[in-house]
Amino acid sequence: MTGDFSNYTLSGEELMFIWVFHRVTGLLMILFLGLKFLTSFFLMTRDKKPDWALALHTSPVIDVVLIICVVYHALYGLRTVIMDMGFKKEKLLFWLFTALATALTVAMLVIYFTRDY
Repeated sequence: MTGDFSNYTLSGEELMFIWVFHRVTGLLMILFLGLKFLTSFFLMTRDKKPDWALALHTSPVIDVVLIICVVYHALYGLRTVIMDMGFKKEKLLFWLFTALATALTVAMLVIYFTRDY
């Protein structure tokens, strides 16, 4: 069975975007999670908490970047696994996982900013 699958495959630019974005989110997660761990050690072990550690550890900017990175990295990684298992509709998976990641990110950010503690 043959067919025209050109509508289902991604162009080189789209594939490069996914590849680069997946790597960048992975590096940002390492950087910001390492920063969170480092600041938590300073906040747990001392009687006088350093202002810089408290500011970095409670920064909503870092938390928002972490939420975005974790969600997109996880879902684009799952997309890659599905592609490696033989699913051929790259464009469908790209838009499906991008929409799913966007919806999940928005939901998590709403929960983050409306929490009451």
